[in-house]
Amino acid sequence: MEQKSKVYMYHTTVKWTEQRKGVTSCAGKPEVQVATPPEFKGHAGIWSPEDLFVASANVCLMTTFLAVAERAGLAFSSYESTAEGRLELVEGKFQFTAITVRPSITLKSGDDVTLAKGLIEKAERNCLISNSMKATVTLEPVIR
Repeated sequence: MEQKSKVYMYHTTVKWTEQRKGVTSCAGKPEVQVATPPEFKGHAGIWSPEDLFVASANVCLMTTFLAVAERAGLAFSSYESTAEGRLELVEGKFQFTAITVRPSITLKSGDDVTLAKGLIEKAERNCLISNSMKATVTLEPVIR
């Protein structure tokens, strides 16, 4: 029996366009305009690496939760989440020291609260993006 590789590669491209702006892309997906954030003499209204870093943790938690909830048969009607990243100067260098993710999950049955709490915690433990970060990722779920 042939064993599948457990290594996956993801390729992106970034191209400078003007000032402190560029576009990032990967094959088969729309381009995303990116820029230095305003607090570092950049541009408002454009995704920054800092935004994308925090969004990566937030999106990964959601997609991991969707997978574990589906396998467990959890019936829910909505999932929304906010995330906040703390960027600070540490030993002369900026780094993210913490990300707090606040998912809000609405269940179809009140009987599933314990199951949902366990599944969102399992998703956080298994989120490959969070597991790849130095910053502490804190989960603060609300389950209704």
